[in-house]
Amino acid sequence: MMGKNESSITDFILVGLFPEFQHSIILNSMIIFVYILAFLGNVLLIILISGDSRLHTPMYILLSQLSLIDLSLTSTIVPKMAYNYFVEERTISWIGCGTQSFFFLMLGMSECLILTLMAYDRYVAVCNPLRYSTIMSPSFCLHMVAACWIGGSVSSFIHTVYPMHFPICGSREIHHFFCEVPVLIKLSCEDTSVYQLVVVVTSIVLLVVPFSLITASYTLIFLTVLHMNSVKGRKKVLATCSSHLTVVSLFFGPNIFIYMTFTSSHSAEQDQALSVFSNILTPMLNPLIYSLRNKEVVAALKKLMGRCVVS
Repeated sequence: MMGKNESSITDFILVGLFPEFQHSIILNSMIIFVYILAFLGNVLLIILISGDSRLHTPMYILLSQLSLIDLSLTSTIVPKMAYNYFVEERTISWIGCGTQSFFFLMLGMSECLILTLMAYDRYVAVCNPLRYSTIMSPSFCLHMVAACWIGGSVSSFIHTVYPMHFPICGSREIHHFFCEVPVLIKLSCEDTSVYQLVVVVTSIVLLVVPFSLITASYTLIFLTVLHMNSVKGRKKVLATCSSHLTVVSLFFGPNIFIYMTFTSSHSAEQDQALSVFSNILTPMLNPLIYSLRNKEVVAALKKLMGRCVVS
């Protein structure tokens, strides 16, 4: 009994998604539905890329990594949120909160780096096509993907362990539907202004710098496209690049606002709305954005559907 009481003292209470919303069951059901679509869409995209030899190129390998990150990211937060709501069990253990925060940050940081690498891949393909196969070799691509995952893991470990040791003197209620560093900082009774500055600096390194590199890459790409003689080639490049830029905007916009402003400058409702948009809705949209305007992916899907019909 003593062990149970001691463990409950360290538990956090997840208030949930917009707890004062009157039709919360409809809202949570919609979130679960979007999660299922996101999960199935990203799994399908991974299957298409791995199963079609024509898609075994750096661009599609990176796209499969993005899909893997997206389905893992949504699976890190939505199942726990759904369980807490429908079972009416709002608590999460100290270890569970730290674990959720670690994986969420790791996947989010890895996605920043993967999106940057995807922009570099398109830059080389459009601006330096003769050297593309040499620069974006399979070994280089594999090493860069590994670096993205390792970099995200190391940074996430630091930004999970440190804030989890801040003392909490009052309520352990987290006004969010999952454990995240900005909301954990709000619970501390210590002065966390120095650490918040560290978070802003880290965000500059992992958000602003990648976003600037992506912007520079696509600026050079568009300048190159303007000088293309082939109208068909120009349309193909613009279709691919516009899809990537859409995903970049959906991901970087909300996260820059959340992590590059002090936690006191925005409300819990704003954090929740932006988190739903960037971490649940966007992973559902990404497979659609990349597949609807991509003839190679559509062809692979038709091929897979043909095999299913024959079977």
